[in-house]
Amino acid sequence: MVKSSMNRMLAGNGLFYPIIGFASFIAFLYLSFGDLWVNYSKEINLSFVERNGTQFFVDGKVFYINGWNSYWLMDHAADYNTRPRIRTMLQAGAKMGLTVCRTWAFNDAGYNALQISPGKFDEKVFRALDHVIAEARRNGIRLLLSLVNNLQAYGGKTQYVKWAWDEGVALSSSNDSFFYDPSIRRYFKSYVKTVLTRRNIYTGIEYRDDPTIFAWELINEPRCMTDPSGDTLQDWIEEMSTFVKSIDRKHLLTVGLEGFYGPKSPKKTTANPEIWAADLGSDFVRNSILSTVDFASVHVYPDHWFHHKNFDEMLKFAAKWMLSHIEDGDKELKKPVLFTEFGLSNDNDDFEPAQRDRFLKMVLDVLYKSAKRNKSGAGSFFWQFLVEKMERFNDEYGVVPWESPSTYRLITEQSCRLAKVQGLHSTQTENVKNFCASRRN
Repeated sequence: MVKSSMNRMLAGNGLFYPIIGFASFIAFLYLSFGDLWVNYSKEINLSFVERNGTQFFVDGKVFYINGWNSYWLMDHAADYNTRPRIRTMLQAGAKMGLTVCRTWAFNDAGYNALQISPGKFDEKVFRALDHVIAEARRNGIRLLLSLVNNLQAYGGKTQYVKWAWDEGVALSSSNDSFFYDPSIRRYFKSYVKTVLTRRNIYTGIEYRDDPTIFAWELINEPRCMTDPSGDTLQDWIEEMSTFVKSIDRKHLLTVGLEGFYGPKSPKKTTANPEIWAADLGSDFVRNSILSTVDFASVHVYPDHWFHHKNFDEMLKFAAKWMLSHIEDGDKELKKPVLFTEFGLSNDNDDFEPAQRDRFLKMVLDVLYKSAKRNKSGAGSFFWQFLVEKMERFNDEYGVVPWESPSTYRLITEQSCRLAKVQGLHSTQTENVKNFCASRRN
């Protein structure tokens, strides 16, 4: 009633439509530039993560990672209707004592593309990535940023090949020409340079100078099946890792491997899931041993790799798989090993919710024991965490952590267990410090 009377009064004085017009203009300004008014000055001070031998360090203190994947952060930050999910997810991660989130710093062509065509970027989406980094800094979360996808999702190497083909400069239509075509290599180098030298509009810091970024990942799950010898992929890794280091010497770098052993590896038959794994053009030790690669990455998906094993058999393999790579980190690479993706699908025929927690507990236990023994197992990243109303983005591995109390408890307990080994870092939130302290009492 009061609202109706006010509208009649404003209309009668000829003020109604001008006020509505002004309000619409303010709304437009907010939607276009609203984040420029957000106060990012309260972020937590972060230092660069460094490596010494098989361990990570921050401010001279050993740093083990209890992390997670939310690949979708930049994509959702580009839309103001979904942007609040970024803060919700990062705040939840901080509350659980998690310290690093792995996410995509690429989207090539398609909806919300960061790179529309070679060397051409959408500023709105770049600002979305700026927002993700600034919001992570504000919550004391570091980011592991991946630069391109081996898979077709979000463009990936397929899109680079298509661009070259459409421009008439491609050597081949094969997706694997991404790794050897000179024109495509130039496309990717241009992209990398643009991202690394981007100045964040909210913090004023160039990405290459921002300690919020834990590390760069060259490519998610690289495979070059047209050259099972591994030479093509190895040449690409050597060239691109050297290029990244020529621009950014402050950040750590990893390849983004799944962890398979190649055809010349003595472990190709003893540690690989099956015989096909040696013919994918990658090799864990060979690809990771380069001086320009600071740490090794491994993925753990036994239910994706096997189709005729029961859950207990897959669990046994996964533990052996992890220990094999930690051994490599200690004896061959002398570098940290991060398990940057691990998960269990709820689409498995025999899936039960308790299985996911058993699998999670096994992974976290292996890494806790490695940390206690000063071994190279430096941390893990659960695939993947979502927030509410994101069913469309769930790939049957996703979990909303606060909707699964048992999963939430296991992950938070890992934060406390690692704290016993390394001590709580200053970025970990007060409620986690209090939670861990209460468990000790």
